[in-house]
Amino acid sequence: MTAKRIDGKAAAQAIRDRVAARVGEFEQRIGRPPGLATVLVGEDPASAVYVRSKNRATAEAGMAGSAHNLPDTTSEDELLQLVTELNANERVDGILVQLPLPGQIDAARVIETIEPGKDVDGFHPTNAGRLATGLPSLVPCTPFGCLYLLKQELGSIAGLEAVVVGRSNIVGKPMAQLLIGESATVTVAHSRTRDLKEVVRRGDIVVAAVGRPEMLHGDWIKPGAIVIDVGINRIPTDDGKGRLVGDVAYEEAVEVAAAITPVPGGVGPMTIAMLMRNTLVAAHRRAGLADPEGL
Repeated sequence: MTAKRIDGKAAAQAIRDRVAARVGEFEQRIGRPPGLATVLVGEDPASAVYVRSKNRATAEAGMAGSAHNLPDTTSEDELLQLVTELNANERVDGILVQLPLPGQIDAARVIETIEPGKDVDGFHPTNAGRLATGLPSLVPCTPFGCLYLLKQELGSIAGLEAVVVGRSNIVGKPMAQLLIGESATVTVAHSRTRDLKEVVRRGDIVVAAVGRPEMLHGDWIKPGAIVIDVGINRIPTDDGKGRLVGDVAYEEAVEVAAAITPVPGGVGPMTIAMLMRNTLVAAHRRAGLADPEGL
């Protein structure tokens, strides 16, 4: 068996195209485009790349973007003041504060300061609680993108056994909640899980989000499983440039799984697509409109 390669780039582009079409409809009705503000503190190279990609996607969707790039010496109070100003700005529908933040800033306090209705990352405790209790919320972009790929591949996932490897607030926990909401039987595994390999092998669906390069090997995967690899890890190469790999040993897993996301080109593009979707949804809700259909 050679697994199907799940094309996250194509799926993400389809979502972004639908969002762009609905941005025009929103602007006609409300008189302005949806607005997304990004906040980058410091000069972390990876964070800078991510934020540039998000700003570019915002412009391509026809949304109004505002980029706030602050020095790494920014104090917590200064950042909280900016977030408070963005909360009050009626032309801003979504606020994204890029993580991680410098050590002098408490990320949890910053996230809690963002207006929940503008929390397009879906990290605010209010959105996390609403997701956990099955209420409408803004859902974290990466797990939401993973769910989209799974449903595109499988249709219904009700009754399937899903194993999420990783328990972060950003991916693992919300991923589990989304899968529960689709009536899957969910196990959340992590570094202290006993017999981790055997737990993973139970999964009809495996979502790997541990941040360890190629940790999950081919013999960890149940034959015919669907594998969603969230990991993005750079490992050294002889030429000194390094290469990106996921949390799953792709060349091994591709011989066992029914379908698998590659790294890069799998989950990564979906994160930005779902950010665009969340911003459009936030704009509709703030304007008193029903959520846009087909997203």
